[in-house]
Amino acid sequence: MQKLLFTLTILTLALSSFISFSFVTPTETATVTWYTWEEAVELQKKTPKKLFIDVYTDWCGWCKKMDKSTFQHPEVAKYLNENFYPIKLDAEMRKDVVFNGHTFKYVANGRRGYHELAASLLNNRMSYPSCVAMDENINRITIIPGYRDNADMLSILNYIGKEKYKTMTYDEYLKEGK
Repeated sequence: MQKLLFTLTILTLALSSFISFSFVTPTETATVTWYTWEEAVELQKKTPKKLFIDVYTDWCGWCKKMDKSTFQHPEVAKYLNENFYPIKLDAEMRKDVVFNGHTFKYVANGRRGYHELAASLLNNRMSYPSCVAMDENINRITIIPGYRDNADMLSILNYIGKEKYKTMTYDEYLKEGK
């Protein structure tokens, strides 16, 4: 009798776990496939796409907030993955990056330094978070400073991805959409 009761208890627990897990609707999350600068540049040579560079630092609270909210939003992640090579670039990394015959290095500057590639991409305006969009020829399209929520980022990505920047300003694009 104890064996039967034990077996029934185990089956009930197993069945209830199965039922509760199989009918729970998970919150939809998405993941951006982030690349290093070098990986994206190599992929770019084979299959050209625009680049989207998230320039961040480890100590930046708004950078972390964008990682947890904006970049995990399903539509933002999907659009980035399909239309860009998304790159994470630590503005304070110490690793050299060689690009177009130039070696970009870490520059010590007081307690914190900066990476020359980040400075070059941001026109020496080192504020975080900042994002940079580049075309298929790795020419800068625009710098996107500051924290952006899901809706704002998706609007910017569409403006760039649909190449509206070639024919109108972002403000004109926003007015056109209303």
